[in-house]
Amino acid sequence: MEPNGHRRVRRKDHHAHENGDVSLTSVGEEFDPWTAWAYKPRTVSLLLVGACFLIWVSGALDPESGASGDLVTSVKRGVWSMVAVFLAYCLLQAPSTVLIRPHPAIWRLVHGMAVLYLVSLTFLLFQKRDDARQFMKFLHPDLGVELPERSYGADCRIYVPENPTSRFKNVYETLFDEFVLAHIIGWWGKAILIRNQPLLWVLSIGFEMMELTFRHMLPNFNECWWDSIILDILICNWFGIWAGMHTVRYFDGKTYKWVGLSRQPNIIGKVKRTLGQFTPAHWDKDEWHPLLGPWRFIQVLSLCIIFLTVELNTFFLKFCLWIPPRNPVIVYRLILWWLIAIPTIREYNSYLQDRNSVKKVGAFCWLSLAICIVELLICIKFGHGLYPKSMPLWLVLFWTSVGVCLLMFLILWSWQLQRSLGRKRR
Repeated sequence: MEPNGHRRVRRKDHHAHENGDVSLTSVGEEFDPWTAWAYKPRTVSLLLVGACFLIWVSGALDPESGASGDLVTSVKRGVWSMVAVFLAYCLLQAPSTVLIRPHPAIWRLVHGMAVLYLVSLTFLLFQKRDDARQFMKFLHPDLGVELPERSYGADCRIYVPENPTSRFKNVYETLFDEFVLAHIIGWWGKAILIRNQPLLWVLSIGFEMMELTFRHMLPNFNECWWDSIILDILICNWFGIWAGMHTVRYFDGKTYKWVGLSRQPNIIGKVKRTLGQFTPAHWDKDEWHPLLGPWRFIQVLSLCIIFLTVELNTFFLKFCLWIPPRNPVIVYRLILWWLIAIPTIREYNSYLQDRNSVKKVGAFCWLSLAICIVELLICIKFGHGLYPKSMPLWLVLFWTSVGVCLLMFLILWSWQLQRSLGRKRR
């Protein structure tokens, strides 16, 4: 027999999981007196505070004071207020995810930002290309202006003897380009997400193959052999993957025994516990097992294809919408995608590993796929007529051969498994 209190707690936790909420009790963490207020619902109180703020910003009680503003300013303020109201709703009422750190409300907010990004992309998809380029000015005043694309493969010489300032000018310019740091940070982040070194190397080499495939379309993909193989794969990507996997091993080998903030003995302990709130509550091992069977292989391959498509979308959107590499809009999109990818990978891996209890992919998986598709549709629609060069015949034959070989491999694999099962049944 269990005490009545224990039965009540278990029923409460079960009810919370059925409604999509993740309670701290379900992972063995008690509410700390110092932080318990942050986990108590204050939805009506915050609604009234938000309504007061909306009254002040909109000038609802004093319409004459806001009548002097122009139409553009009023529309901008209205749109941003609409965004704020929607995000506030998601912060308070959206379903929680599998993540609870630093707070479930943070991931509800990310969910709302993903939905807003999806509907904004859908709006952009229905515009004309020139109108969409001018629309980008509302996001940043420097956009909407045609920019020259830089080609990294114009001069592939490592040693330039005629250059008076630097004989290794090509290497220095490539080495100190902003994309070098972006490569390292990007692959560090991907390693933390994927947590599987062979799969990371498949993505690393796969993206270089994508650059080779689409270099006739984007000047940005025209790279020298030493830039693509040595600098990108063997230096930047390797260092990012190495640092990311070391981060993964650190958290994987860590003992997770969380003590409340109020029970910390000194100020140093309280500071460490506060910073620890931004680290995982527990560390899940992602076991992808792509060779478990043909269907699992297709599922993991689909993840790789979506990853590569999202990365390619970055460069094609930049090219079609005239967004320079150093513009903050590019950085904001990458940060948003990284935030979306964190719960997406957790949901997808849980779906693959525990099919008995997880019957469908989570909301973030659905959102990620939808955003990826709409981004791709924008690239296709706005890229019409921008790429006069056709894909070389050898590339068409190469990828056709890869597709045929992959299909034959999966068919033979499935046939072999069916044959083995038939023998066992006999």
